[in-house]
Amino acid sequence: MTTIAIIGLGNMGKGLAKRLAGKTDLILASRDHAAATAFAATLPAGVVVLDQASAIAGADIVVLALPFEAALEAAGNPALKSKIVVDISNPVKADFSGLAIGHTTSAAEQLQAAAPDAKVVKAFNTIFAGLFDLPAAQTVAVPAFIAGNDEAAVAAVVELAGLAGFAVEKTGGIDAARLLEPLGMLNIRFGYGLGQGTGIAPNWIKLAA
Repeated sequence: MTTIAIIGLGNMGKGLAKRLAGKTDLILASRDHAAATAFAATLPAGVVVLDQASAIAGADIVVLALPFEAALEAAGNPALKSKIVVDISNPVKADFSGLAIGHTTSAAEQLQAAAPDAKVVKAFNTIFAGLFDLPAAQTVAVPAFIAGNDEAAVAAVVELAGLAGFAVEKTGGIDAARLLEPLGMLNIRFGYGLGQGTGIAPNWIKLAA
């Protein structure tokens, strides 16, 4: 069975953990070990809480459920070599007015440059954390947009997204994150700036063959 480590237990990390617990081997890591242990106790048995380095070393897939700057710092960990690394971040400005980087690069590409021996895959950046709290039956048609250069790594994250209760839209290589991160920012603008709330997500509709 695949072992997945979630690094960071903010709303996104916790939401993903709730969806994955009991379906795969799961390791959690957070700066607040006591809080992580208390959270793990609310999940199905078998979830392990470790420090970040040990969690990375013991996982097949490492989800960096962290803000971009923190994810970039974590990407420097040499234990990520040969690991599948899932980047869920949007590199937003501190005031959420827009993206700090984009169009000619992306958060995912920056992480890949910081961890050149890892297999970075972009996913989940267009999904609000609140969707994880819905019954999985309500999100099975909501796409997780996925981008990555390594086909086997992308396939593994496609499977992860399915386990988490989402559909999948593969978008090509890691450079597609330059498009996905602005899409994530647009979703944030709809949700917060334009008052639509966080029960929304972008989708792609095929109208004709």
